[in-house]
Amino acid sequence: MNKILTVFCVLLLFSYPSCALPLCTDLRAPTTPKSSLAFCPYNGKSCCNPSEDLALQKRLQAMNISDTACASAVKSILCATCDPFSAELLKVKSDPRTVPILCNSTAGTAVSSLSDNDFCSTTWNSCQNVPILNSPFAPSLQSKAQVPQNASLSKLTDLWQSKSDFCNAFGGVTDEISLCFNGEAVSLNKTNTLPPPKGLCLEKIDNGSYLNMVAHPDGSNRAFFSNQAGKIWLATIPDQDSGEVMGLDESSPFVDLTDHVHLDTSFGMMGMAFHPDFAKNGRFFASYNCDKEKSPGCGGICACNSDVGCDPSQLGSLDSGPHCKYQTVVSEFTSNGTASNPSMAEKASPFEVRRIFTMGLPFGANHGGQILFGPEDGYLYIMMGDGGSKGDPYNFAQNKKSLLGKIIRFDVDNIPSEEEIVKLGLWGNYSIPRDNPYSEDKELRLEIWALGLRNPWRCSFDSERPSYFLCADVGQDQYEEVDIISKGGNYGWRVYEGPLVFKPQQTPGGNTSANSIDSILPVVGYSHSEINKLGSAAISGGYFYRAKTDMCTYGSYLYGDLYANHIWAASETPQDSGNFSTTDIPFSCAPDSPIKCSSVPNSNLPALEYIFSFGEDNRKDVFILTQSGVYRVVRPSRCNYKCLKERVISTPSPPPLAPSPADLTTPHFKFMLICVSLLLLGFLL
Repeated sequence: MNKILTVFCVLLLFSYPSCALPLCTDLRAPTTPKSSLAFCPYNGKSCCNPSEDLALQKRLQAMNISDTACASAVKSILCATCDPFSAELLKVKSDPRTVPILCNSTAGTAVSSLSDNDFCSTTWNSCQNVPILNSPFAPSLQSKAQVPQNASLSKLTDLWQSKSDFCNAFGGVTDEISLCFNGEAVSLNKTNTLPPPKGLCLEKIDNGSYLNMVAHPDGSNRAFFSNQAGKIWLATIPDQDSGEVMGLDESSPFVDLTDHVHLDTSFGMMGMAFHPDFAKNGRFFASYNCDKEKSPGCGGICACNSDVGCDPSQLGSLDSGPHCKYQTVVSEFTSNGTASNPSMAEKASPFEVRRIFTMGLPFGANHGGQILFGPEDGYLYIMMGDGGSKGDPYNFAQNKKSLLGKIIRFDVDNIPSEEEIVKLGLWGNYSIPRDNPYSEDKELRLEIWALGLRNPWRCSFDSERPSYFLCADVGQDQYEEVDIISKGGNYGWRVYEGPLVFKPQQTPGGNTSANSIDSILPVVGYSHSEINKLGSAAISGGYFYRAKTDMCTYGSYLYGDLYANHIWAASETPQDSGNFSTTDIPFSCAPDSPIKCSSVPNSNLPALEYIFSFGEDNRKDVFILTQSGVYRVVRPSRCNYKCLKERVISTPSPPPLAPSPADLTTPHFKFMLICVSLLLLGFLL
């Protein structure tokens, strides 16, 4: 009985398994080499380039394996580092391995269709009596005592007592949360597809026009909303099916930062982020634009400077108006001192605590501005556009010394001294995470996480699979795209616009050959001609839908177009493959919406007017922030959409993150203590 209870507790405490994502051992996305690999059998996207492929060939030759079958098995194992799923096969995030997990049908439950052979046994049978020079199978602790661990020439029978011991060390099975290697490129189950939803049902719960939404970090049913002018409000989100509107008093903002913000068509407060420990430390951050001619302390270094090969005095020939007059700023603020603890604060101080980042903008558009904290690393990500002007004339997005057209990543918990900031040439008060891509590419600025973006407009991490970091990137003339962002990834602009070669006019920044970069193609997107024949469109990135409210949308990535005539659901085919298909889904407003929805003239579409952003609360419900108000995704049946998976569930408000003293005596809390105790006891025994 105790074992059953312990297993139940484990399932309760770890209810969201991580899933495989195509990633290389350096945690970057696989790319298509400029020329085919000659040794390893990986065509298309791979984690190896031709020089790495040649190195693997030389390594196999150096092993001097005389048996053909054994050599073939070892070759495939060495080439597993080229597999698009090599990070998962070699467990680089947890317990790095020199040999991938070999599929082994005796390692546990029945092997899935992904591992329909016992490759671990095949390897043993082929190589057990074959001498291998510098064998990759040499163990560290489990070898026979009489065999030196540094033996350069060995057979498997010299190193391992039996096939069972060998496969216990190197074997495994493919299941819902991990992969194993069967001697060939990983191929996910083609039947494991996600059907598109029949339609998206919305309800309107507020009339306000907001640019950003962030769930309260304490896990409650509250969320922060902000507008472009610089005000932030704390709102209460009503329960699904309650018929209530959102609790937000526009006359009483959480904080008013309008004195800091320069507001214009393409300027304003573009992002906000609350520290993961906000409920304890009260720290939050705002990303906005300021005018250095009007605001003391606004000025920073111009993004057009000699370090990036740009002369500010020449900018006037390409665009009108004062250059680097306007700045992108990220500032830190606090709610400390406004309540007994930060989680309960309903007001915050409008006075800046610390200037994190300031950079002058060469032109008046495409400056991104979203900020968010990584759910696994706790670092602050800042989305920067290419700075504006048609065609990115100075090629900032591809310039590895420029922060324009990039996603940059800061550590805001460890602030260096002023001397260190000057020494490193930083743009403000932050430190550099040691695993930023510069550690592998010395040409990159320290702050850069990814490059080659035009104007990233709304990025998000999948709440169930944090390795899925998706960003929508606004196109120019032809194509809107969504990218899976990976460490050091190059997403093509200005060489590519989406998957299409873009040919800018010759400008001071110089042209760039389409063959001169390894660009990661978008996973989904749309061309302007598909949806709007009268003019350009602009994408707004959304979220993977993870709420239980609409189970037919669960697992789809939702995103939309600025003009609010189209919302898409992108699903992986098969799941966890990184290969997406997308559906332009119908959407409508529920007749019983708490606030009555108006319709587009001569259409059944709700009059959203413009889609500014998407949002997600602590229940994982998805919201659409529009010019006409705040809309929430609700049960499909409320709009007469069929969903066989739909269940009407009473969803109470999420409780605060920290239990009150009274909570410590509840049966549920006592049960959780029993679970934890049993788990600890199991580990000790």
